[in-house]
Amino acid sequence: MAMREIRFREAVNEALRQEMERDPTVFIMGEDIAGGAGRAHLGIIDAWGGAFRVTKGLILQFGPERVRDTPISEAGFIGAAIGAASVGMRPVVELMFVDFAGVCLDQIINNAAKMRYMYGGQVKVPVTIITRIGAGVGSAAQHSESFYSIFAHFPGLKGVAPSDPYTAKGLLISAIRDDDPVVVFEHKRLYGRMGPVPEEPYTLPLGKARVLKEGKDITLVGISLMTWECMSAAEALAKEGIDAEVIDLLSVAPIDYDTVLDSVRKTHRLVVVDEDNPRCSIASEIEAMVAEEAFDYLDAPPRKVTPPHTPVPYSRPLEDLYIPNAGRIVRVVREVLGRTP
Repeated sequence: MAMREIRFREAVNEALRQEMERDPTVFIMGEDIAGGAGRAHLGIIDAWGGAFRVTKGLILQFGPERVRDTPISEAGFIGAAIGAASVGMRPVVELMFVDFAGVCLDQIINNAAKMRYMYGGQVKVPVTIITRIGAGVGSAAQHSESFYSIFAHFPGLKGVAPSDPYTAKGLLISAIRDDDPVVVFEHKRLYGRMGPVPEEPYTLPLGKARVLKEGKDITLVGISLMTWECMSAAEALAKEGIDAEVIDLLSVAPIDYDTVLDSVRKTHRLVVVDEDNPRCSIASEIEAMVAEEAFDYLDAPPRKVTPPHTPVPYSRPLEDLYIPNAGRIVRVVREVLGRTP
């Protein structure tokens, strides 16, 4: 495959474009993704491409029938997307920030997640919801949460959290082609990240983690942006003679337990790094699973590195303290290995 370096947001845009070219049932809807409904008479056709510019240029190629601006009514347009999916379309719907999930959660958990099961498989719901997660950009508590653990709680939903441009494109294409509802959690601070991405369409399996760095002393599990904090921590730990294995979880529903267990059986120690709220979290789930399935292999209790159980602060110094980072990971690893001063 032809490979070149592009940004995360460009990889998302390319995935959308290629899937819309391949399949005429794919269309996109959301707030401000086209250029502002009703402003064509002012010459505003492609002004925004959404709040994060991932749909930039698509309306010029595919027109307003397949790139649809919506009112500010998440329950309404996500419900419409779920309905369209149930009758043969493959909508991609943008929930601008995951913090807004409460407005439309009934549509997602009572319709999207349950319809295929309740109709005995006679109805498929191939809807893809793209939403944004993550703190660190000064957007305050109502635009900075992660919340993927909420969606992982409900049977019938799949959820992925890409960590770089390559996984962003491959996982989004897989989500669009999947016959079940998939939520794609994109971290705001990853949109500018560069990385190698094939020009051709490709898929990555949903529900599969990847090992970014092999090691023998401890397993670090990262999710989305936290994967790169794990990699930074692994580099720092290597200077202390600690060989950390780093797993990029990629999928929060289903979770690739096998990859985590295989790693822990080798390293005998686990630290999970998760930007979501700490209680009832993906980190807690993985800790519990390892304690149940690999207890005899553990040389120390599993640990997690998370934010405190508070809303995301608006104050930038407090926000910096809130977000897990490589320094905190290193300190926890030292504690797990009994190397604290």
